[in-house]
Amino acid sequence: MARLGGVTRLGGGTGRRSVAGVTGAGFTALAQFVLVVVVARAFSAAEAGAFFAVTASTLMAAGIAKLDAGNGLVYFIARAEASGYRDISGYIRAGLVPGVVLACIAGVMLYPRLGPLAAVLPAMVAADVLLAATRGFGAMRPVVVLEGVLLPACQLVLVAGAAVAGDGAWLAPAWGLPYVPVLILAAIALRNRMPHPPSPQHTGQAMRPPEQPGAGREAQLLGPPGAGRVARLLTQSGAGRVVRLLGRLRAGRVRSPGPAGMGRELWRYTAPRSVAGAIQAVFQRVDIVVVAVLGGPEQAAVYTAATRFKVVGQLAGQGLAQAVQAGLVRALACGDVRRARELYQSTTIWLVLLTWPLWLVYGALAPWVLRLFGPTYGSAAPVALVLAGTMMVATACGTVDVVLTAAGHTGTSLLNLLAAVACTLALDLALIPSHGALGAVVGWSGGVLVKNLLPLWQLHRRYGLHPFGRHTLPALRIRPRPAT
Repeated sequence: MARLGGVTRLGGGTGRRSVAGVTGAGFTALAQFVLVVVVARAFSAAEAGAFFAVTASTLMAAGIAKLDAGNGLVYFIARAEASGYRDISGYIRAGLVPGVVLACIAGVMLYPRLGPLAAVLPAMVAADVLLAATRGFGAMRPVVVLEGVLLPACQLVLVAGAAVAGDGAWLAPAWGLPYVPVLILAAIALRNRMPHPPSPQHTGQAMRPPEQPGAGREAQLLGPPGAGRVARLLTQSGAGRVVRLLGRLRAGRVRSPGPAGMGRELWRYTAPRSVAGAIQAVFQRVDIVVVAVLGGPEQAAVYTAATRFKVVGQLAGQGLAQAVQAGLVRALACGDVRRARELYQSTTIWLVLLTWPLWLVYGALAPWVLRLFGPTYGSAAPVALVLAGTMMVATACGTVDVVLTAAGHTGTSLLNLLAAVACTLALDLALIPSHGALGAVVGWSGGVLVKNLLPLWQLHRRYGLHPFGRHTLPALRIRPRPAT
């Protein structure tokens, strides 16, 4: 059999994770598109618009509340491999608790706006953080299976059921409910990857004494320290009791096994990315509001339809980035710039090969594709052309921001994002009043270019890294798989 040289050169595990990540991203993009079509055709514009608005607001709130703790955990867990992941549960707890607490507060405050989805916010944040922690251990399967396949598939099935029933009141609960089983399964997946303490017979230590009187059921459920407590509680008692456990962790009644500075160390690295993640979560979905205010609701509808497909490129890049992030962290932490260059260039060429055909086809067929949303949307073809061209440039830069943050430059990444946001807003204010949706996509395009070209120059200046180079063509070689 033949095997892709890119997979071989990336390393079998990393290559398989890259393919899995892109596959999961592709399924997610397809399921989201079908869900939009189902809702748009089954319900009135008012009902569909209300549903899209509340789900966008929920995703925005979850994106802010998670504080980008997942990427921080990937960074620290990947670096802890050399020490056998000693005391890593302390980092996981430090990353999980603040986001869940913030999500609970946000859920209470936003309930009048979000309705039943407010109750799902803590589950969304906790699932994201726990799945990210599994990536730190080098595992990609939980993310692909749970976040890339199970979650969008369940959302599509349940939302389609609500559409068949013709009851718009069930749309939002149907969309939010799948996050609960995803959280439970994510906790189990992380628990299975946590390092287990050696047994007494291997360490020569005495067996643990019996539980003290009064310890009760609660002490048994808590079990060994670390994230395994959350997983054990979830698997034995259900997701409803996670909040009480997190409250005890927050109050300090469950002692951290690691040093007192674990939380400070984690958030010192993650804080700039938390701000950047919050800004990005807002501006990924607030552009439609800006178009509606400056250009009117009709232009907002055209812009929404024409830019619906940008999620394809974003998810493909996210899938590859999730697969190589831990490897990049390890390489740059050890000063192995050569390995980092190999990972960066190999993933870039595969990202280009996977996404450029899609953007070329979308640009060519945009007038016909956009009519899936309605006969009047074909006029948005120029918006689609700008979108396709911008995404081709962005994907040619590769996972450039992931490389920058893997090297520890989270503050620089935040400044880059702020510059991109400023560019987008300036162009929007100048162009939307006179050009509507076309002006909005030009503003978005300017921000995307700044967000990718700035870190590209910074990586070149600091590390001599480029998205294309000596590892680009070898990544495309077809090699025979050795016979087994």
